[in-house]
Amino acid sequence: MAYVVPLSCPSASLYKPSICSVSASPRFLQKRRFVVPSAISSISPPSSSSDSIVESLKEAVGHLQSAKWKDLWSINSWVVLDYDRLVRTVNQLEFLIKSLTDEQLRAKTVEFRQRLSQGETLADIQAEAFAVVREAARRKLGMRHYDVQIIGGAVLHDGCIAEMKTGEGKTLVSTLAAYLNALTGNGVHVVTVNDYLAQRDAEWMGSIHRFLGLSVGLIQAGMKADERRSNYSCDITYTNNSELGFDYLRDNLSGNRRQLVMRWPRPFHYAIVDEVDSVLIDEGRNPLLISGEDRKDAARYPVASKVAELLERGIHYNVELKDNSVDLTEEGVALAEMALETNDLWDDKDSWARFVMNALKAKEFYRRDVQYIVRNGRALIINELTGRVEEKRRWSEGIHQAVEAKEGLKIQADSVVVAQITYQSLFKLYPKLSGMTGTAKTEEKEFLKMFQMPVIEVPTNLPNIRCDLPIQAFATARGKWDYARAEVESMYQLGRPVLVGTTSVENSEYLSDLLKEQNIPHNVLNARPKYAAREAEIVAQAGRKYAITISTNMAGRGTDIILGGNPKMLAKEIVEDNLLPFMSQETPSGKTDMEQLSEQSFSKVRIGPSSLALVAKAAVISKHLCKSKGRDWSYKAAQSIISESIQMGQSLGIAELEKQLAEDPTIYPLNTMIGLAYLTVLKDCEAHCFNEGLEVKMLGGLHVIGTSLHESRRIDNQLRGRAGRQGDPGSTRFMVSLQDEMFQKFNFDTEWAVKLISKITNNEDIPIEGQTIVKQLLALQINAEKYFFGIRKSLVEFDEVLEVQRKHVYNLRQVILSGDSESCTDQIFQYMQAVVDEIVLGNSDPEKELEFGNALG
Repeated sequence: MAYVVPLSCPSASLYKPSICSVSASPRFLQKRRFVVPSAISSISPPSSSSDSIVESLKEAVGHLQSAKWKDLWSINSWVVLDYDRLVRTVNQLEFLIKSLTDEQLRAKTVEFRQRLSQGETLADIQAEAFAVVREAARRKLGMRHYDVQIIGGAVLHDGCIAEMKTGEGKTLVSTLAAYLNALTGNGVHVVTVNDYLAQRDAEWMGSIHRFLGLSVGLIQAGMKADERRSNYSCDITYTNNSELGFDYLRDNLSGNRRQLVMRWPRPFHYAIVDEVDSVLIDEGRNPLLISGEDRKDAARYPVASKVAELLERGIHYNVELKDNSVDLTEEGVALAEMALETNDLWDDKDSWARFVMNALKAKEFYRRDVQYIVRNGRALIINELTGRVEEKRRWSEGIHQAVEAKEGLKIQADSVVVAQITYQSLFKLYPKLSGMTGTAKTEEKEFLKMFQMPVIEVPTNLPNIRCDLPIQAFATARGKWDYARAEVESMYQLGRPVLVGTTSVENSEYLSDLLKEQNIPHNVLNARPKYAAREAEIVAQAGRKYAITISTNMAGRGTDIILGGNPKMLAKEIVEDNLLPFMSQETPSGKTDMEQLSEQSFSKVRIGPSSLALVAKAAVISKHLCKSKGRDWSYKAAQSIISESIQMGQSLGIAELEKQLAEDPTIYPLNTMIGLAYLTVLKDCEAHCFNEGLEVKMLGGLHVIGTSLHESRRIDNQLRGRAGRQGDPGSTRFMVSLQDEMFQKFNFDTEWAVKLISKITNNEDIPIEGQTIVKQLLALQINAEKYFFGIRKSLVEFDEVLEVQRKHVYNLRQVILSGDSESCTDQIFQYMQAVVDEIVLGNSDPEKELEFGNALG
């Protein structure tokens, strides 16, 4: 990581933006100035220029003495230095902003908009706006932006990518840039990777914006057009990347103006993309598609699947793991033609080739519990990068139907693409784009080339003291899993929490079985419904003493693992456990014996008498409501009531809730009682988690085990980042086997490596940590990154050809839908003229025309 510069660094006047922006994009060079408000002069009178220069030089010399020499040549370090002037200005404004009442603070939004309308720029009001948001966050959420978070907000506002480590508060950082850019009234989109995070951020961070007088919208799956239109018209709209893309495509397929939901004619202004590497890199290989149905070939898929079962790999066909391709041999073609009773597998009129090839791909490359799971008679895709099930997504070009045939499921209709766009093309539509993530530096060249967005590493608030242990290489998978089990067992005996990262459902359950044999309590988190439904609960417990969590990549995004446990989630769990039996007769699906045993290994949270009394009172009220009004909530409805009550309690606070009850002590509204009970239980949980967190820190913090290397270093860094949050202690260990899929896919010379390991250890199940093997593994990862970058680049280049046509057609559609007949007529005549010119020039001979002209003369 780049050298972390203290925030008392020299004046930015010594370090001009041009110095640190030599290789940056044009977007970074826009408006890199901010104005120090005149009110500051009354707080801190400016010193003479000579004194200021001397003081700045002294500080600069101090930084040079403490810095590492390699960091002095780091552009990132100079960029961070350049932001220090803004940080100091915001800090100086903090005292003035704190003295404002809530009404005066809210009135700042109106003032900022008036100043913008009078000719000031966003750069002129940036420092004041950041100070206002910082104070609003302190009052509404009890969270004050750190100085490094102010830097992160400035990076986002400058149209760059802010790389901030896990736990550094990226979600809070986004409020700074979102508020500032929303003041223009053109709309800001905050884009997350799923509906849950969009809803969480809209409710949590949205309270800051609503407090300051901005409107906040939320786009969720299943919303109707009217709801979407209303939410897109808000100052700040929270959505996930797929909903945003599909709304854009649907708008451009709409038949009338009433069906449009986005802000036309300019739907895109400024976007902040959370987990930007996941959206633009990981999802970059999968274009968004809107498709129609085509059932005419549904009967062919089961037949082709039976033929694929007859064919043998190496005899009838060969496979290329690197690009998931299949090639039939002459023997394979002959056998397939004989089985299908056709003379030509590639016959244009009755071609079976596509169906047979897809069936072979489904057989070789699409494995159950790895690429997909089967649930309720449907094959559901597992996102290999997040570990989550994507119910609405289907593989295209007949692959999904081939998988359904392989599993003996009902064949869904084939798809015909009606509209499509890549995420790269979608986000290029924004005049201003920024993003944030914990891992993007390894992909900086791609971000610069594709989006002209540099990656700025924002310093951590506290030093990172995590210990990354050397990679262990095993010759066999058996040796790797045995060592992983042994390491988990040793950590459990110490009491340290452990997070084990796996690449598939299959691997997570295999390791779970190994731990069950040793009677080690643990939690599993993967795409299976019984686990995925408890994701938030499992992650909340993952930092507690004795907690063992085996996870696919599900726990890597949007959640923090807090040492000692997450007090808010624990308090909610305690309230639910005590109230749900009284509110609903339904019972949820039972937990497994191992999950119950895992919870028993945790230390009990001690609840005080006042908390117990309030929980008991809420239980009595809920039971009374059920009896007196004949009301029996469903389990989900009861959970929803508790969640709403908790949210209300968090927004109002204990004092306001007690005031409501004191006004009429004879009436005890259920929501008020639940909210009050939750807040009192929360205090007990906070004390418990704090004390347990100290114990875990003494033991060494969270230990992360990676059980394979991913095709990108960035994904591995995400897993490492789960440990060492906010200056916490922690450690990581990666274990790889030469039988892992990645080595086979990229044709790594495993035989040579196995022989080398055998010579070193005389035992294939014993790991080595030699630099020779590690360098080879890292070199393989880099080659894999280059290969997939090439795929994404080709996809973008192909989509750029479509983009020209798409822009013309979509623009004409919007002109027609807007009812601007004059502009519509002009465009139609332009197209007509272009077509006529092309036909005439393509079918005429200039020399003959000349002779005809002379004859007339």
